[in-house]
Amino acid sequence: MPAYRLCGILLVGVSLGCSPSPSGSLPPSEASSSPSPASSSAREVSTVATIAFTEGPTADQDGTVYFTDLRNNRILRLGVDGQVSTFRQPSNDANGLLFDSEFRLLACEGGDGETALPRVTRTNMVTGEVEVLADSFEGKQFHRPNDLTFDSQGRIYFTDRPGANVTPEQTGVHGVYRIDPDGTVARVLTEPEVVRPNGIVISPDDLTLYVIETEQREGGARLIRAYDLAEDGTVGNHRVFHDFYPGRSGDGMTIDSQGNLYVAAGLNALRGTSETLDTVAGIHVFSPAGQLLEHIPIPEDTITNAAFGGDDMRTLYVTAGKTVYTFLTDIEGTRR
Repeated sequence: MPAYRLCGILLVGVSLGCSPSPSGSLPPSEASSSPSPASSSAREVSTVATIAFTEGPTADQDGTVYFTDLRNNRILRLGVDGQVSTFRQPSNDANGLLFDSEFRLLACEGGDGETALPRVTRTNMVTGEVEVLADSFEGKQFHRPNDLTFDSQGRIYFTDRPGANVTPEQTGVHGVYRIDPDGTVARVLTEPEVVRPNGIVISPDDLTLYVIETEQREGGARLIRAYDLAEDGTVGNHRVFHDFYPGRSGDGMTIDSQGNLYVAAGLNALRGTSETLDTVAGIHVFSPAGQLLEHIPIPEDTITNAAFGGDDMRTLYVTAGKTVYTFLTDIEGTRR
């Protein structure tokens, strides 16, 4: 397995360059003889900012990367010049971000449950207009919209995770939802099919929907679910794509043009939950068949999400703790 040269953007007021990342071999049962989707080279990026917790990266057509800072309630942008600036604050506790096919910024917003409600929004990047696409289902407000993806028909799929304080009015709301182009909101999956849905992505051919389940409690689901995605936007033929248990499950993920998944998962140190260190923190690259192709170690412990960007969509941006990492891939990515 090649040693990956990660480029760290340490967002705590100091600037770091690139240094070789930890390397090692996968167990024979997990290693693949297939060509690696990731490249051993990296683009050097550095910047200065003070950021508490990075999440939800997405890149626009000009190469600017937008991501969220959950603890400071803001959306930030990393320009092609390496400078970080604030795009929106407050962000209504925005988490997952994604540019749609028209480069409008989609956002999953957790809200505060009182003055600002959980919702999914779309921002026109030319006019600045913010449109609320969904904030409730059948009269019940969402818990905390977390992450989202879209298909070639422009339908948006997003996960809604139950929070710590679920009101009686919110019981049974969490799950996976679809927003159709005409604004109709449909529930695709709910408990017991999914309990704590997190990252979500659709394959480039629109045939498969992947959903990460992230549960820290003993015996909870820590896996990637896969479903056949029908032409009408419904799902079927559920199967477990990969099970991380007893290690930390995935958080967010993205997908390349050949259908390989890039999953942010694992821990480098115990954190007082039932999660073990069996899943090492990093980007876990899976083939469409579920085979682990590569593991790119990430030295941060709180690795959250990933997104493709760059001129040729071969640069992977990884949000992790106070740091955004980047490395090159040999396969072109997608904006899903």
